[in-house]
Amino acid sequence: MISLLRQWLGKHPRLRSAARRIRSFIPGRHSVSTDFVQLSSADLESEAGRLRNSWQADELPARQRVLVDRQLAHYRAGQCVDVFDVLVGAIKKLPRLNGMGSLLEIGCSSGYYSEVFGIAGLPFTYAGCDYSPAFVELARKTYPGLQFDVQDATALAYADAQFDVVISGCCLLHIPEYEAAIAETARVARHHAIFHRTPVLPHQSTMHFRKLAYGVETVEIHFGEAEFLALLSKHGLALVDAHTLDEDVHQGVKTAVRTYVCGKIKT
Repeated sequence: MISLLRQWLGKHPRLRSAARRIRSFIPGRHSVSTDFVQLSSADLESEAGRLRNSWQADELPARQRVLVDRQLAHYRAGQCVDVFDVLVGAIKKLPRLNGMGSLLEIGCSSGYYSEVFGIAGLPFTYAGCDYSPAFVELARKTYPGLQFDVQDATALAYADAQFDVVISGCCLLHIPEYEAAIAETARVARHHAIFHRTPVLPHQSTMHFRKLAYGVETVEIHFGEAEFLALLSKHGLALVDAHTLDEDVHQGVKTAVRTYVCGKIKT
């Protein structure tokens, strides 16, 4: 019954958002992200600089892995996990899927999507990188047969077009120099780039926030959708598809979380 409910909610982003808001009021439940404070333009530079390395905090990997292990247990049992299902479904729709062999996940955290892709039977040799040495250490320990590197998403040490598919895995929202990260994602991709779980504002300009993620203070960026799509085009990426994970309206402002699938524009 629970599995059927998850599958149904997975097809209705607005209802799923409402369900999550209701769950947040249940005693004993805690949100991953809390204490949002919008940053003014005057505070943005100083706060972005102060929190630039916050995602490298040593306590983050273990805290995140508790949630990830629950999700993986559901997924192994054949249950719907929306964030996994959306990305796997997007990849399966790629043209010439069986002709592509390499995949890089930028912002891989503890590397758990390598397991997701294995369960889903996706035909890729997986590599992951993350800005946090602590996350990479946990990834190497958890999945010892795979390649994991400590990398800065804004200055990757990979060759041009090295990977058939490159996934920016829900890290762009924490990178103040996000345009450089988009450019690097496009540079190292041979065929496709996917920006997974991207928070966007369909009718607003980009906004910056300070928040707590797993209890650690960090910056989160909500991208003006038109601005974000323009940056993809600027750096040689053509939008192929977009998948909506969540939609909501907060204080009159429409928000969404989407996964954007792009093709590399051949020059």
